[in-house]
Amino acid sequence: MNGQQMREALHVGQRVYGTLITSTSTKWPPVITGLPLDFVFIDTEHIAIDRERVAWMCLAYAGVGLAPIVRVPEPNPYLATMMMDAGAHGVIFPYVERPEQVRDLVGAIRRRPLKGKRLADLLERGQAPSEKCFEYLDSRNAGGVAIINVESVPAIEALSDLVGVEGLDAVLVGPHDLSVNLGNPEQYQTDEYGTAIRTILNTARAAGIGAGVHFFWQNLDQEVEWIEAGMNLIVHSTDLRAATLSLEHDLTHLRAAMGDATPTRLGGNAIV
Repeated sequence: MNGQQMREALHVGQRVYGTLITSTSTKWPPVITGLPLDFVFIDTEHIAIDRERVAWMCLAYAGVGLAPIVRVPEPNPYLATMMMDAGAHGVIFPYVERPEQVRDLVGAIRRRPLKGKRLADLLERGQAPSEKCFEYLDSRNAGGVAIINVESVPAIEALSDLVGVEGLDAVLVGPHDLSVNLGNPEQYQTDEYGTAIRTILNTARAAGIGAGVHFFWQNLDQEVEWIEAGMNLIVHSTDLRAATLSLEHDLTHLRAAMGDATPTRLGGNAIV
């Protein structure tokens, strides 16, 4: 799947499946190719990956038929154009709460390389330098996927305005930050949390754009329930999480079989 195919799928309600790739190892692209995925999520907000590594990751995953979607560290249009120039098929803006941030993303993804006053005129009044320029920008940027993270109560309150910005392709819930913002950190099974998720899914899908949640905790039944509720941008787990769970399962089984105690160590809880 490429960016244009992903865009079209999101708008018609077709489900697309991806996962977060944290490893910059060159071993991953040929391995990931064998999985039933449509895209990969590359995060530069919470994970330390430099621009050069992101560029080769984007080109490598695009080369094996997986659309690379990159989250930038902040809702900054210049960072978005940098990632698109690096080979990304789409960009995610984190922690968006205002319509003008969505317009910045759409301008960076859909109207590249226009900037400054010319870009503002086009976004605000539909005025392009020429009809030829307008057609060129439409053609050049047809495959760019524009996605925003909804991660707060203010974002939910402004959601109708956010999804109303023309050119937006999908909304992706940042589940951990949203749980904190709701006042119940890491509580993903509460009625309040479920109501918030359904509000986001329903509002986005009613606007004709994709909707998803980055689902990194172990509850496939809940994930299926949200897919049935309208979630069509499925970002399931991470390479790091999958490897950790598999190793934990196998090593715990082996130690128990041999009667060996499990060592107690300080553990981590990486949340992305």
